[in-house]
Amino acid sequence: MAEENETTTPEFLLLGFSDLRALQGPLFWLVLLVYLVTLLGNSLIIFLTQASPVLQSPMYLFLRHLSVVELLYTTDVVPRILADLASSHPQAISFRNCATQMYFFIVLGISECCLLTAMAYDRYAAICQPLRYTTLMSQRACRAMVGTSWAMGIITATTHSSLIFTLPFPRRPIVPHFLCDILPVLRLASAGKHKSEVSVMTATVVFIMIPFSLIVTSYARIVGAILAMASTQSRRKVFSTCSSHLLVVSLFFGTASITYIRPRAGSSVTTDRILSLFYTVVTPMLNPVIYTLRNKEVTGALKHMMRKQIP
Repeated sequence: MAEENETTTPEFLLLGFSDLRALQGPLFWLVLLVYLVTLLGNSLIIFLTQASPVLQSPMYLFLRHLSVVELLYTTDVVPRILADLASSHPQAISFRNCATQMYFFIVLGISECCLLTAMAYDRYAAICQPLRYTTLMSQRACRAMVGTSWAMGIITATTHSSLIFTLPFPRRPIVPHFLCDILPVLRLASAGKHKSEVSVMTATVVFIMIPFSLIVTSYARIVGAILAMASTQSRRKVFSTCSSHLLVVSLFFGTASITYIRPRAGSSVTTDRILSLFYTVVTPMLNPVIYTLRNKEVTGALKHMMRKQIP
């Protein structure tokens, strides 16, 4: 009987927003609009940081890779959300496609954690170690940080995916979500999931709490350096260079912490979906908006490019 009820290659059924049929139409157009703005905004950031001579500092190298992550992140998730919203019935996803979606979801999520940490270190080096900045943030060091960010994502995703998708699942497991996220899928495993749960919690501590702690430490020292400045104008200038990154960090780590660290007893299907919709759809759109509107160098480069295109 166990072999009849369980299989290692099931077809998952994503419930998505099938219980909110009255809202599926408006949600479809809203998610589509946000997705198009995300594609446009992040593509613009990638183009500007690649083409503009003004935006060639380490901070913009990290920002370019962050925009690449956001583009891939939303593309991994949003097309299926749109397909689910366009249908009146829950959509099935194959075992392989579910594993693939989760794999890239983890790769890109962990890479973003590491890139945001590297950006905080860059601000710390620029403000607190100005005489050593060119050494600390050399091209070789920056490339190593970027490479490490992607490598940590790949290693973590490979480990998690291997642990989770070798567990036995029911023949047709129902996922109360719109994507193959770690926790909703892991909770469906029939047996042997304790090891994977321990792995998930360990990764949560390592890749959410430790990077966040490093970012907080960097900004604590930055604040100390700002308060030591005699000029009010200098303080404002330094703070303005950090405010965009701080806002992005707050959005990303805030939603990630609530989603993955809060007690399971305090979670609900609706809350999980709302949080996931925010950090998979809304946050990737906000990042380029924040960096474009709040960063004078980026807005200046954008205006310069526009003047060149318009005779």
